[in-house]
Amino acid sequence: MSQNITNIHKSSIIEDGAKIAPNVIIGPFCFIGRDVELKSGCRVESNVILRGKLSIDEDVKIFSFAVIGCEGSDIKVGTKTHIREFTQIGTQKSEDENNKKIIIGANNFIMGYVQILFGVELDDFCIVTNAVRLHENVKCHERVIIGGLSTIEANNTIGTGVMIGGASVVATDIPPFMLVEGNKATVKGLNIIGLRRRLENKEDIEEIKAIYKKVLGSGADKVLAQEIADTNANEYIIKLASFIASSNL
Repeated sequence: MSQNITNIHKSSIIEDGAKIAPNVIIGPFCFIGRDVELKSGCRVESNVILRGKLSIDEDVKIFSFAVIGCEGSDIKVGTKTHIREFTQIGTQKSEDENNKKIIIGANNFIMGYVQILFGVELDDFCIVTNAVRLHENVKCHERVIIGGLSTIEANNTIGTGVMIGGASVVATDIPPFMLVEGNKATVKGLNIIGLRRRLENKEDIEEIKAIYKKVLGSGADKVLAQEIADTNANEYIIKLASFIASSNL
C-alpha cells in the first residue's frame, strides 16, 4: 500500500498488497482486499467491501454498502463510473464455477441494489437504475438505459442506444436503438428520443426507421439484415443490421 495516502479512515481495513493511489478517499468501516487497485481520484464511502482481483480506474465513486468482488473474481471498473448504495458486482459464484471477468466501462451510472453477475460486460455511458439484475454473460453496448426492477436473463446482448422500460424481463438479444418493455420484454418501437439526442443528422434517423420496418416489421429477417449490413455505408445502419443478422432473435 502506498505510504502517501492520508484520506483512509482509521476504522477501515486495507490488506497488504492493495494498491491505493494518491488522492483516494476511503470512508469508515471499509474492507479493501490485497488484490484491489484504486486509481487516483476514487472515492469510497462507508461500509464498502472490495475483494478479489479488482481494478478501479480514476475518479470512480462507490457509495455505502456496495460490495464488489469475491474470492476468485476478476473485475474492472472504468473511469468516472458511479456505483450507488447496496450494489453487488461479482459477489455470487458462477453456477458452473467459472467466474468469468466482469468489465464495467467508463462513465456509467449504476444505481442502488443492482446485481451484476459474472461474465457481464457493460460498455460506456450506460445507466442501470434501481434493483436491476444482470445475469451471467449479459453484454450491454454503449448508452443503454435499463429501467428499475428489470432483469436481463443470461447470455443475451443489448445493443447500443437501447432503452428498457421498468420491471421488464429481457429473454432475448435486443437490437440497437430499440425501445422495449414487458415481461417478457418485446420491442415497442425505436428509441426516438435517444436517437435525436445522439444523432445530429435527421436523415440518419429516417434511414434507421426505414431499415427497422424492413427487417423487424414482421419478425427478424436475418438474411435481409445481413444483405443490408454488407451493402450499406451508414455506420448506424451497419450496427443495426449486423446485430440483427447475428442475434438470437
